[in-house]
Amino acid sequence: MTREEGDAVRDEAPLRPVDVRARHLWIRLAETQAEIEAAQELRYRVFVEEMGAQASDEMASTRREFDAFDPFCDHLLIFDTTAGEAPGRVIGTYRFMRREQAKLAGQFYTESEYDIRPLLDYPGEIMELGRSCVDRDYRTGGNMQVLWRGITAYVLFHEVALMFGCGSLHGTDVEKLAQPLAYLHHYHLAPEELRPRALAERYTNMNLLPKEAINARSALHTLPPLVKGYLRLGGFIGDGAVVDHEFGTTDVCVVVKTDAVTDKYRRSLTRGEAGSVPSGSEGG
Repeated sequence: MTREEGDAVRDEAPLRPVDVRARHLWIRLAETQAEIEAAQELRYRVFVEEMGAQASDEMASTRREFDAFDPFCDHLLIFDTTAGEAPGRVIGTYRFMRREQAKLAGQFYTESEYDIRPLLDYPGEIMELGRSCVDRDYRTGGNMQVLWRGITAYVLFHEVALMFGCGSLHGTDVEKLAQPLAYLHHYHLAPEELRPRALAERYTNMNLLPKEAINARSALHTLPPLVKGYLRLGGFIGDGAVVDHEFGTTDVCVVVKTDAVTDKYRRSLTRGEAGSVPSGSEGG
């Protein structure tokens, strides 16, 4: 190949907002409808078959979990390059939506549960995260680290200033979730200028126990890994929870300012060093 031909090949290569490789894993955005459908198939296995979420007849017949927002979102994928045909088997996914995409879709998904006007008024780019899941056989700290390296790359590429989304606690019996919900309310409530509030018709009070009655360490331990991970990033929680019977969860609105992520943590995510990372699954 001549130098000129090599330059031409490089010029034709796609500029990927996310292009992270670690061992046998490759993480990037979905580039074809088939790749989006592979992510939806993974979501079906995790959310419906494993976690018991409700599925429409069409979802059941296609064995894919999907909604009206999917066509407007970016879908982050983790491929196992050693499994299946190139680029490999999709073993993890996360769904992103920015302002421009939400405008095309009509709204953010989170707006079906929360009044997010304080977030919409925030200067700069904002990004909704949701539909996070990883194949049962790949739920290790190292694989989660790779996933978050991809998220960091996306945030830096689009200069995202604020991330938010619905974090899910498993179960719909609020009384059984009183301690973690009250803990989030008393210890991690967002400042008023950044505080989403559950829609009036869906609002569930999180102030279910007085602060002095909460064992903070025990309550933190009971939180899903994904929610704990957001809190480690300096995240806040909105006012009120929302019971999502479709997914069998109780949702809280999580808000993370990207400048709250320390330089050290950014470097660890970018380089893939060991550290605590958000993990687990969420439907929102």
